[in-house]
Amino acid sequence: MLFDQEINQLQEGFSRLNWLEFNGLENGLARFDTAFGTLEVSAPGENLLRLRCLRAPAPDYGILTGAESIDRAAAESGLEVQTEGGQIRISVGGLELVFEQDPLRFRLYRAGELMLESSTDRTIRGDLRLHPLAADDERWLLSLAMPSEEPVYGLGEKFGGLNKRGQKIENWNRDATGVNAEISYKNVPFAWSPRGWGLFLHTAARVTHGVGYSPWSHRSYVLKLDDPNLDLFFLFADSPAEMLTRYTALTGRTALPPRWSYGAWFSRAYYKTADEIMDVARQLRERRIPADVLTLDGRAWHKFETRFDFSWDPDRYPDPAGFVRTLRQMNYRLCLWEYSYMSDLNPLFAELAEKGYFLKDKDGQTYIYRWLPPPNDRLIPHLQPSGLLDFTNPEAYAWFRDMHRSLFEIGVSVMKTDYGEALPEDVVGHNGDTGKRLHNAYTLLYNRCVFEASQLYGDGEGIVWGRSAWAGGQRYPVHWGGDPQGDWDGLAASIRGGLSWGLSGGPFYTHDIGGFYGPQESGGLLGSGMPETEVYIRWAQAAVMCSHTRFHGTSPREPWYFGEQAEQIIRKWLAWRYQLIPYLQACALEAAQTGLPVMRSMVLAFPDEPLAWGFEHQYMLGPSLLVAPVIQPGGKVRFYLPAGRWFDIWNGVWEQGPGLFEREMPLDQIPIFGREGTLLPLGPAVQHTGELKAGLDLEQVWAFGTPRNGIQLPGLVLNRLEDVPESVKVVSYR
Repeated sequence: MLFDQEINQLQEGFSRLNWLEFNGLENGLARFDTAFGTLEVSAPGENLLRLRCLRAPAPDYGILTGAESIDRAAAESGLEVQTEGGQIRISVGGLELVFEQDPLRFRLYRAGELMLESSTDRTIRGDLRLHPLAADDERWLLSLAMPSEEPVYGLGEKFGGLNKRGQKIENWNRDATGVNAEISYKNVPFAWSPRGWGLFLHTAARVTHGVGYSPWSHRSYVLKLDDPNLDLFFLFADSPAEMLTRYTALTGRTALPPRWSYGAWFSRAYYKTADEIMDVARQLRERRIPADVLTLDGRAWHKFETRFDFSWDPDRYPDPAGFVRTLRQMNYRLCLWEYSYMSDLNPLFAELAEKGYFLKDKDGQTYIYRWLPPPNDRLIPHLQPSGLLDFTNPEAYAWFRDMHRSLFEIGVSVMKTDYGEALPEDVVGHNGDTGKRLHNAYTLLYNRCVFEASQLYGDGEGIVWGRSAWAGGQRYPVHWGGDPQGDWDGLAASIRGGLSWGLSGGPFYTHDIGGFYGPQESGGLLGSGMPETEVYIRWAQAAVMCSHTRFHGTSPREPWYFGEQAEQIIRKWLAWRYQLIPYLQACALEAAQTGLPVMRSMVLAFPDEPLAWGFEHQYMLGPSLLVAPVIQPGGKVRFYLPAGRWFDIWNGVWEQGPGLFEREMPLDQIPIFGREGTLLPLGPAVQHTGELKAGLDLEQVWAFGTPRNGIQLPGLVLNRLEDVPESVKVVSYR
């Protein structure tokens, strides 16, 4: 029956907006009366339009940066409003927003070209099948037309196809426990099309996107916002790179991670004793396997039943300061796992609850999060019923931030900010907000708090190793991809997740080499089977060509567990990784200045070559290197080289694009090509970053053909080969 379609169920309870009435223009803000309150339209920047209808008071979580400058830009925009009959025209710069009445619908033009319009999907009777714009007391619904074959990108770290057309995407942070479904750890309500439009919902609430989703409408983009307030930005740009620059101008750009973070990280879930991790530390050095960071993961450094309160397990670590000092003497940095929950068995729990440091239930009592329902809620020793720290309480925020001080003071370098996705919708924060909005904002507050702690008490360079994120979270680097399954599809999905995060404004990303979990072998809580050696090697090669590189999983991920050949290959690739550090520093500078990610999918790097866009597992690492990971057994890989000449760094030959290529790669190689006209600055192959000169340690510069594009390094700009210091070797590939 027509009446039981999924789209009808979606629209149930919503009332369509049918009219607008102009109510004045002041300071660049056009106001319109509607049946659901005042709609404000402004232009808070070049090629930006903002539609806002605020119907309920709501906390500001700092998702936007520079709110004053946004308001100032709107006031100075020169926005004009014209009304004629039932039509309203709003114009500013080259943008024009045209509203038609009864039902209310709109068209959006840029330089006279139609960029967006309300959905044109009609029933057999000729009526609009979808509400163009609708609301109830707590939600909004917006439907936009989508021309056939128009792709859409962004919406956070998603592990399916990069092109979101045909997908139903929910922006709601989840402990995904894998990379095999739509749910994910990092969600961003920002989407864009290579045709030049983008949209960003400034909210912390759940947003559901039906992007040409057939059960709703394959010809429409339907957005459902679970927030009484609508704050919608439309962005317009001449390229995907410019689109990301516009978006990150609104929500902020990354800080620069410390140089040592680009070295190799080794971890395991988990090193059970100090002797075990010390043995790994010694073997890495003895076997000449480059490494900078070792991680004590969950359960590794604290008491299981009482975590988390920043205290060490005295039985395993009677002298934490001495332990960290020994690692520093071996030129290792230490990363410690944490989360913002506290077991109700912890001696501090009652005191913090009394102070109101935990989120509360609707009755004002401390909310207790349970991983398993009673009576089984205490079966897992390290996942006891817990309170969730309330970051909206300034005193709780300061307590959590400052509790890091003792860890940083003994030499800990970075915290792994795990979890943060557990808040149910009915919890209540100190600021009066409920989990309906606080759920997604929580991870932003959590990572901001720990990032600030690292700035205040660490080495002065802010960093976290974060899992979950929301819009604005890109300001607090670095992020990794959660818990992938340790097989070929897990590798492929992890690559897509990283590229999707980059298309959503996230600059840095990596994934667990070998995957986090494998088949169930021990009867434990997590699948602890080892990945296949070939998967492990191919995963390491792909991860070396990410912004950051970490070996991690439920079973050992150190190279010697996979045989002598694997160890030799990993050693070679990590040597290459350390040579890339100056180049990665340059990519990070570009990310901080423009919002461009280090890993750039084909649609971002080559917007004028639609044939390249469908190759969703290859990418540009920065401006100079094209990387095509091997994601299937046997070494076969198919990749696309865009127009121009490309230098095969392994075979020393040029290939001409555009074209489709297929190779069978030896186990120690994946396709990597240098783009003609670019430069590749390289440093020395070292065992750890402590062996590098301060600031920038540049050993050679590769020039792929005649340089056409310069590159900015810390303290040095290379526009021509003549800019290369005399002490640095220049290698020209003609």
